[in-house]
Amino acid sequence: MDPEPWLSGTLLHVPPVQRAVLHALQLAEHDLTRWCADLSLAELNARPANLPSIAFQLRHIARSIDRLLTYAEGGILSEQQLSALNLETENIFDREKLFQELKTGMEEAARRINAFGREKLDQPRKVGRKQRPTTVAGLLIHIAEHTQRHVGQAITTAKVVRSKSTAT
Repeated sequence: MDPEPWLSGTLLHVPPVQRAVLHALQLAEHDLTRWCADLSLAELNARPANLPSIAFQLRHIARSIDRLLTYAEGGILSEQQLSALNLETENIFDREKLFQELKTGMEEAARRINAFGREKLDQPRKVGRKQRPTTVAGLLIHIAEHTQRHVGQAITTAKVVRSKSTAT
């Protein structure tokens, strides 16, 4: 088994904060592929014990990263981002489209994260409707931790879904 991205000696040209975030996103994509890529459409939409579906988790990961990076870049959320947020809990009907959204979201996130220089990390930013204060670094670190939280939830749900399908 390959080492986790943060132990791989990669991205050494990237400043440390951004490198850690990029490694967290690489690990997230690897783990989601390992645990969720072979699930059926029904399994991706399943809500065992009323847990959020895996489809929700994958969409939420990609879309929340996009929203958080918008704040990190000093922007405000677009109508399209707000509309997409409201649709995250809907069932999916195309599993390939779901995984493509995740892949594209991760690729775009890496490009955007790489655009931040060290000098921007301490710049103040505002988040959400209440304009809560943070910094670029705070947002980048939150992207890593928030993503990993939802990856863990997706993997746990995948294990529950698999155990139910093998029990029947």
